[in-house]
Amino acid sequence: MEHTLEFKNITMEFSGIKALSNMSFEINGGEIVALLGENGAGKSTLLKILNGDYTQTSGDYFIDGNKCFFKSPREAIEAGISIIYQERQIIDEVTVAENIFIGHLPTSKTNIIDYKKLYKDTEKIIEQFEIPIKPTDKVKDISIAHQQMVEVMKAYNRNIKIIAFDEPTASLSDKEVTALFKIINILKEKGKIILYVSHRLKEIFEICDRVIVFKDGEYVAKRDSNKTNSEELVRLMVGRDLGDIFDSYKIPKEGIGKTVIEVENLTTKHVNNASFYIREREVVGFSGLVGSGRTEVANAIFGVDKKISGIIKINGQEVNIKSVEDALSKGICMCPEDRKGQGIVPICSLKENISMISLKMLCKFGIISKKLEEKLAIDSISMLNIKTSDIHKKIMFLSGGNQQKAILSRVLAAKPNILILDEPTKGIDVGAKLEIYKIIYELAKNGMAIFLISSELPEVMGISNRIYVMQNATIVGEIDRDEASEEKILSLAMTHEK
Repeated sequence: MEHTLEFKNITMEFSGIKALSNMSFEINGGEIVALLGENGAGKSTLLKILNGDYTQTSGDYFIDGNKCFFKSPREAIEAGISIIYQERQIIDEVTVAENIFIGHLPTSKTNIIDYKKLYKDTEKIIEQFEIPIKPTDKVKDISIAHQQMVEVMKAYNRNIKIIAFDEPTASLSDKEVTALFKIINILKEKGKIILYVSHRLKEIFEICDRVIVFKDGEYVAKRDSNKTNSEELVRLMVGRDLGDIFDSYKIPKEGIGKTVIEVENLTTKHVNNASFYIREREVVGFSGLVGSGRTEVANAIFGVDKKISGIIKINGQEVNIKSVEDALSKGICMCPEDRKGQGIVPICSLKENISMISLKMLCKFGIISKKLEEKLAIDSISMLNIKTSDIHKKIMFLSGGNQQKAILSRVLAAKPNILILDEPTKGIDVGAKLEIYKIIYELAKNGMAIFLISSELPEVMGISNRIYVMQNATIVGEIDRDEASEEKILSLAMTHEK
């Protein structure tokens, strides 16, 4: 049976501010529909209304023609709604099988959990997903990517009518993404309604049938995926055309300065004979498939991973970096890929997150000056256009793009000469990406040497002066920006041909 979902004039207000305004559209079963828009456009708010987390101010929604109203996520689940949020909602301390069947574990006639049946049924689901985990594995012992897939399998195992994915591929490898898309297409063939939220336009064109664009809490447009393109969708989302945006962020070759960092034959447990250099006013991209060693090179320079052999020179002088403290003292700072796990301290305020590695500079007579700390936060908010109502607001309540800018503010407060950015635009919307690109360009223009890791080829080609391509923990090629193409980069990343 194919299902239907219809929203009619959904409006949601928070303290008089409209997060959604008269949102109306319909989705049929057997199709995959992308919900597209910048952070704050209203996508998550609509999903939370559907999931029973929020109660709309006005308007109605209908499933299979029946008016619905869910007071809690439990009621939504019982009605066949499943929302896979970006933040995992699984129990770390129990097994994969127990997570997948939570709430309806198979039992024997004596009302004892039938583990034999539980593991057998779980094994069948895992086989469909083609994931190398066992039903008996504890969730805490498997990778973040596999934890995400357990979340999907848990939803898949329910008798769902509607399933929504919120940035489901953010922590998955290409192989895992392929497996996920296979499952999504199976759900599509069964007539389920599938909502797909992602900032990755390439994914949307690959997996989605239609795209619904939100802007500022309002419905903007609906497009068939095969009858639109990235440029049109971006224009609908942000109200402006990307055009030649990357060209305006290009540092001319004659403006690039002296070599700031030079690495020769760097070898660690995870890197093999890496050699490269980065100059003043230069953005150098590191590209390659997931697991190629890009982050591991950065970790070695930043003192996270121990160097086995090789030479690191800063401004022509050999240095020995054994720890993060050593790296910071040499003017090296890093923004990590895992924003939530390694970047922010969620329960601390925006102010505290910005100042935490600069506290020595904010001290007077050995005591932190609250006045200086607040000034640093206020100046950072102004410089990087961080959107917040209060510097004391917990950073966990800011959008992904604003969290990313806060992490940038923190490292910039340490006044680095070398800045490592590991997937700086991961999981943030197009508008926030443009702001990050502008910040990177301004930092480079003002003399900084920037080490950029990105999995998005248009991004790494667009803002890098040169690109190093990695495969199997080895740098296999270097490409100048003017000569770069997706074909050249992928050829190096996948075939090892220099």
